[in-house]
Amino acid sequence: MRVYLFIAAMAGGITYLLTPLIRHLAIRIGAVGQVRARDVHTIPTPRMGGLAMMFGFVGAMLVASRMPFLDDLFTSGHQAWVVMAGGVMICLLGMADDLWDLDWMLKMAGQLLIAVFVAWGGLQIISLPIGSLWAASPSISITITAFLIVASINAVNFVDGLDGLASGIVAIGGIAFAAYSYILARSSPSYASMATLIDVAMVGICAGFILHNWHPAKLFMGDSGSMLLGYLITCASIVMTGRLDPASIHASVYLPVFMPILLPVLVLFLPVLDMCMAIVRRLAKGQSPMHPDRMHLHHRMLKLGHSVPGAVAILWSWAALIAFGSIMILFFPLSRVLVGMAVAAVVLGVVTMYPYLRHRIPEIRAENAALDQARRSSDPGRR
Repeated sequence: MRVYLFIAAMAGGITYLLTPLIRHLAIRIGAVGQVRARDVHTIPTPRMGGLAMMFGFVGAMLVASRMPFLDDLFTSGHQAWVVMAGGVMICLLGMADDLWDLDWMLKMAGQLLIAVFVAWGGLQIISLPIGSLWAASPSISITITAFLIVASINAVNFVDGLDGLASGIVAIGGIAFAAYSYILARSSPSYASMATLIDVAMVGICAGFILHNWHPAKLFMGDSGSMLLGYLITCASIVMTGRLDPASIHASVYLPVFMPILLPVLVLFLPVLDMCMAIVRRLAKGQSPMHPDRMHLHHRMLKLGHSVPGAVAILWSWAALIAFGSIMILFFPLSRVLVGMAVAAVVLGVVTMYPYLRHRIPEIRAENAALDQARRSSDPGRR
């Protein structure tokens, strides 16, 4: 555990120290986000903070490759190097968008090519729990892996609308997922786990960056950061679930624990929900799925009356409830977990709606009083 904490601290420290330098670089080369109709910020703010996060992740991974406890993860195969190479490429693609606002089709094509490269390089879901365990063919494995990576990249990109929101949600999901993968790794001959390593490094870069990104943010992560985080959290999930042998684990045990498609959705529930709602909403209006609007979850929170820090804290709380609740189901009785989640959901629901109710209830009372007065005025017999 101490090794993983050291890697997280290393990733966070590198990111924190490099972020001010990246901010100056972004201003110098013109990677500054202008205020658009859908934006919450009111002044032009430099973006491209994902470059600092990428250096933090790669630096922490290189340090890990020299540590005796973890070096076997790098020497026994090339999976770690493929993950790092894909992370660099996805960050560079995001930087291009931060600089030149790429067309969404071009950006998605680049995402798909990088995802296919990573899957072709060995990061694949080999078996699928559909009915009974089924070993997927190489072409199906690459297709599903690429789809999951692209979907997660865009889910995190969609939710990146408030200072600290995306990095906090991904960090929460990463902590839950790292704890889960670490517990599973303890049953193996070696405690070293590639999934845990990726997760703790990802949590570290989120923590290092959020210190500069808290409201009012000095720098945005941009697409270079949001795409990188979506990519990394899905890679960790695929690493852990993608190479289990269907013949070695009984289906009754495998199915609820190692659902390779379900795990990224659970730890990224809010971003995935926001993305699905946005796509359905825009298609229903005859618009492109990537057409911008002000109807994302964070926009709705602000309309309810929350401040930016308050909205971020509440959305973090929902993310923590879903991510940790989903993991707890695997280790504790289902009934107790569901009761605890239901109680927490009620409390969070009240907190979420409180600003709206605080203003709306007096308005309803005033409307009812005015209506009652009008009725009395129109009915002399009630005087």
